[in-house]
Amino acid sequence: MNENDNPFAEQVAFGTDNFAENPEPRCPCVLLLDRSGSMEGEPIEQLNAGLEHFREELTADTLAGKRVETAIVTFGPPNVEVPFHTIEHFVPPALSAQGDTPLGAAVTLALDLLEARKAEYRANGIAFYRPWIFLLTDGEPTDDWRAAAARVAEGEANKKFAFFAVGIEGANMDVLRQLSVRTPLGLQGLKFRELFQWLSNSMRSVSQSAPGAEVRLQNPSGWALV
Repeated sequence: MNENDNPFAEQVAFGTDNFAENPEPRCPCVLLLDRSGSMEGEPIEQLNAGLEHFREELTADTLAGKRVETAIVTFGPPNVEVPFHTIEHFVPPALSAQGDTPLGAAVTLALDLLEARKAEYRANGIAFYRPWIFLLTDGEPTDDWRAAAARVAEGEANKKFAFFAVGIEGANMDVLRQLSVRTPLGLQGLKFRELFQWLSNSMRSVSQSAPGAEVRLQNPSGWALV
């Protein structure tokens, strides 16, 4: 697929972080968040609180604040809610629930956004860690997600990124198992704070290592995820 074939290509945008002022290697993470109508009420409120907690935790770590870059892609409809920013410039949005669950289009948009950002790193001589894509969804996909799943499998095989899928109660875990080469995790209740605590701890660990090094991460299954 080329740029002209991608209806979301115009949404692939970047933040304003200055590579000359901050030449630290980057640890990019795309948060791919379901904000469909089924998330209305407490789920979207807890998700927003979890995003703020994520920002606070990483902001407290000076090195992670310079190295971790976060972007947010939401669905539906698929949208680049927040382009890539280092944590010191990252402002979580106040998400509201709306729309259906076009999972395939959202994953495609996240992959395009990430590839474009990696090209920016290379053009500016910025080293970067293996990127993360972190999907959080509670629903049944309303579009064809199989082409996106093939791209995820190809990207994982070539170590272009690490893709993590988390299903909130009601998510189609069978689809998530086909979408992610890693076993998807199921969130217990609405423990978004614990989930984002694990994610911020993981990002800190990765950002303090050397790019390309293997990092042993805490297993989340003991407390918030199953």
